[in-house]
Amino acid sequence: MNKELTNKKWLQKVNWRTYTMIFALILIAIFFQIITDGIFFKSRNLSNLIRTMSITGVIAMGVVLLIVSGNFDLAVGSIVGLSGGIAAIMQVTFGWSTPMVILAALAVGIAIGVWQGFWVAYRNVPSFIVTLGGMLMFRGLYLVITNGITITPMNPDFTFIGQGFLPKEAGLIIGCVAILAVVVLMLKQRNSRKRYALDMEPMWQTAVKIVIFSALIGIFVLIMNDYNGIPVPVLILVGVIILFAFIAAKTRFGRNVYAIGGNVEAARLSGINVKRNVLGLYIITGLLSALSGILLTARMDGATASAGNSFEMDAISACVLGGTSLAGGKGTIMGAVIGALIIACLDNGMSLMNLSYNYQSIVKGLVLILAVWFDVANQQKK
Repeated sequence: MNKELTNKKWLQKVNWRTYTMIFALILIAIFFQIITDGIFFKSRNLSNLIRTMSITGVIAMGVVLLIVSGNFDLAVGSIVGLSGGIAAIMQVTFGWSTPMVILAALAVGIAIGVWQGFWVAYRNVPSFIVTLGGMLMFRGLYLVITNGITITPMNPDFTFIGQGFLPKEAGLIIGCVAILAVVVLMLKQRNSRKRYALDMEPMWQTAVKIVIFSALIGIFVLIMNDYNGIPVPVLILVGVIILFAFIAAKTRFGRNVYAIGGNVEAARLSGINVKRNVLGLYIITGLLSALSGILLTARMDGATASAGNSFEMDAISACVLGGTSLAGGKGTIMGAVIGALIIACLDNGMSLMNLSYNYQSIVKGLVLILAVWFDVANQQKK
């Protein structure tokens, strides 16, 4: 017989790591709001922040599943640069249309994913070595084909992908639909647990979640509309988040990924094709890195020599900050999103403070070390 959990039992089941990260995100935002004399929370700045976060966030959606499986990809930043560079060359030099350029860039990401996945899954070369080599190879190839110069300008319909905004009316409609979806999905989840006689969270908690998520969606839409509307890259990121949250939680492939990360031998003995799944993960990560490269090139209106530099560190940091264990078997899509928001807030806030890139790197490196230490400490307690 199903029953609502008591407050004490509910507190024991709460994922406090997620709430801690949300609280840290709020504190960071408040700190920068004070330090920057109110600039941080201005709609223009938040719009720029969320557009920047979209590029890293797209990569993190693939990286988080890869880390959950017990693997790494240090080449994602180089893939971003190479795929974006090829897109720029195809359009600026050869005059390809935007749809063809996008397909070409995505094909590059898939091909690189196949290359790296083959060596890791079928030749048993450690993922760290394969992707470290890939990071150097693809960065070098990118500099060779672009001669290290900026390739610009792109067509207006291409730059719209990275610079465009939805009409404000469309943003309001999307916000209303999103709020309705939150209400329906949460009530449906509750009814599903009731139908199968599973323990349920207290009704007040469900109501509070609905109110909070609805308020956040409404505030987000209003802030974005106060500037120019919802940025197109954000819409793309939301689509990627929804897709991969579904894949991770509701598909056999997603369950296989967690099983492989938890115990690869047990997964193999249970009939899971480990090699094929790992190959698939690298293809997905390559594809998402290429998509990120398209967004970056569109936003910059061209390919620059430094495109994608340190993106791999930002993506890994986002995943670790969001609760993904470097030991594998643990991590969530939403956790990676929260982590990407924290990284974007740090980048944006320190830029507003006019801190040089060198100091920003020091701070982000320290944050990564502390996040990994926190994860290791939790593992030792268990």
